[in-house]
Amino acid sequence: MRLTDNVVRNLRVAKIFRENTDRVNSIDFSANGETLISSSDDDSIVIYDCLNGTPKRTLNSKKYGVDLIRYTHAVNAALHSSTKVDDTIRYLSLHDNKYIRYFPGHTKKVVTLCMSPIDDSFLSGSLDKTIRLWDLRSQNCQGLMHLSGRPVASFDPEGLIFAAGINSETVKLYDLRSFDRGPFAAFKLPQDKECDWTGIKFSPDGKLILISTNGPVLRLIDAFQGTPLQNFTGFANNRGLPLEASFSPDSQFVFCGSTDGKVHSWSTETGTKLAILQADHPGPIQNLLFNPKYMMMASACTNMAFWLPLVDE
Repeated sequence: MRLTDNVVRNLRVAKIFRENTDRVNSIDFSANGETLISSSDDDSIVIYDCLNGTPKRTLNSKKYGVDLIRYTHAVNAALHSSTKVDDTIRYLSLHDNKYIRYFPGHTKKVVTLCMSPIDDSFLSGSLDKTIRLWDLRSQNCQGLMHLSGRPVASFDPEGLIFAAGINSETVKLYDLRSFDRGPFAAFKLPQDKECDWTGIKFSPDGKLILISTNGPVLRLIDAFQGTPLQNFTGFANNRGLPLEASFSPDSQFVFCGSTDGKVHSWSTETGTKLAILQADHPGPIQNLLFNPKYMMMASACTNMAFWLPLVDE
């Protein structure tokens, strides 16, 4: 089944899970698309089976709290940031709920965490105005960048470069092998007076960069030239929340939640809004991801919703 405008318009909530007592703060699909992991402000980690549409298991992280949960390349291990004690990043074995390694260094809340698509390296960015590069095999930071403001960062799909959004106005591209030499490209964008950048993502084909904000706008730019391509607007974000936006696996569509519980979708090519999808979310949808391998989407407030298309094409 191919993702078309019609399929996007016919996405519907197929299942709702109420495993959490507080806001889900991050979600991540495994690379094979078979499981979804979520972290919540209630200090729990829930793993869902995407093929059967069932919760698989729940792990608790009462001592350190849990945020920004990310699968590593092994489906039985994950990374997450902490919300209590300190700002150490923790590497967790999901199989026996034991920590494999700690990554200390950040002195303030970690606001961005992403795993390399190709190897054991990962990036973290914090309100301490640094981006750190790590390797899962060592607790020592492999590289450190000092910035002038809050960072957002992400790897490209090949894992060779990463983008850093600085001060909500500049996107800098770094080569992973020589990032201490500084960026090889920098794109300055018109600054949003009303909102800050809260996320940055490359499209799966590597050609586009999507910038999400804590306001009612998303920006799409060309990943090579930095040219502004689209501004996606018309969704509610009246609380200044960081709303996660995501690409479809074919890079043709962008999806984003809203504070009024609806999901909006646009065409990356034309910028046209294709659909406003009604979700049964009682709270703001701050997390939304499309499954990398299967025709399904997940969105979360306190509840988790799995979406499937109604039509057969």
